[in-house]
Amino acid sequence: MTAPTCRACGAALTRTFCDLGLSPLANSYVTPERRHRGEVFHPLHAYVCDACWLVQLEAFESPEAIFSDYAYFSGFSAGWLRHAEAYVAAMIERFGLGPQSQVVEVASNDGYLLQYFVARGVPVLGVEPAANVARVAVERGVPTEVAFFGRDTARRLAAAGHRADLTAANNVLAHVPDILDFTAGFAEILKPEGVATFEFPHLLRMIESRQFDTIYHEHFSYLSLGVVIGLLRRQGLRVFDVEEWPTHGGSLRVFACHEAAAHRPTPALEQVVLSEWGANLFDLSGYDGFGAAVADIKCAALRFLIEERAAGRTVCAYGAAAKGNTFLNYCGIGPELIRAVADRSPHKQDTWLPGSRIPVVSPEELLAMRPDTVLILPWNLKDEIAGEMAAIREWGGRFAVAIPELTVF
Repeated sequence: MTAPTCRACGAALTRTFCDLGLSPLANSYVTPERRHRGEVFHPLHAYVCDACWLVQLEAFESPEAIFSDYAYFSGFSAGWLRHAEAYVAAMIERFGLGPQSQVVEVASNDGYLLQYFVARGVPVLGVEPAANVARVAVERGVPTEVAFFGRDTARRLAAAGHRADLTAANNVLAHVPDILDFTAGFAEILKPEGVATFEFPHLLRMIESRQFDTIYHEHFSYLSLGVVIGLLRRQGLRVFDVEEWPTHGGSLRVFACHEAAAHRPTPALEQVVLSEWGANLFDLSGYDGFGAAVADIKCAALRFLIEERAAGRTVCAYGAAAKGNTFLNYCGIGPELIRAVADRSPHKQDTWLPGSRIPVVSPEELLAMRPDTVLILPWNLKDEIAGEMAAIREWGGRFAVAIPELTVF
């Protein structure tokens, strides 16, 4: 068989980073009418390109199949909303944004971020491919273009008067199979002194904390700062600053501009690049051992759940997130070990998780089950979720997370 090729540089992909077997699309929740039908499972095999160091999956489904009708709504996480509101305040202050400015967010979801610019009187435009999600944004008063972003879309929007002083792209850079066309769009839509910000989970933190559950088919790429600098440079864009954030287990916020723009590089840029070199992210040794560490997490989780069942204790989970679906399918966990999973989003309630077929219920329904243990699947939100679900302590219930290691608290 012909080896897959790197989506950034075209080199053959021969080095495995992590092979998680077969899995369905992580956000393909099973509705009642589909419950008695089969599902399509694809290889979930991440490679590292030993020519440009982009970690990536093969593309088995088109973006249209994955994102045109999407189940993820950003506005249901209180912590993420606080992060978005703080971003808006910081960008307005740093770049002097006001009524004369134009902000464009790519993958604007349900208007979770742009609503705060609207409230501050800054003109905005969202670009969101999922029509069902975009409708919610429009209802919030956020103008939204239903489209996939890339060079052609950017040119069309720029010609229509939407050249941007600021573009935001939060947790979307990993979601695009044609990453070169996608990044080219920012060069087209930015004003000469405009700024593009990109937030994405940092590959370095993923490796350090063994965050294998962030690998799923909707995430085509797993990114380091060094790789992103190279990708943007190919489009005539220059990275001039970076911030490290704890979101999603450790993320980067990268600031970029046109090569000729006046924005000067900050010391933080060199510091993060040096940390990546120190972790050998530009050498194959930096990727050794990740797969073995992932297998250890699987064994520990299964051992714990089997012991809970043998002791007659009920286990439920919280958070019907994509990362949880990767974890459950890789570990082979079903409703025999986890009775139900709760989620605040009504769009996920009364469905079943893909692959594992664990039913999704409301938080109130989960509390009515009085579980002995609640396994928090979005471990990056464990403190927020434990606070919201503190009532399980009333009957001696406990919380647990499996990543980076099994912890009961």
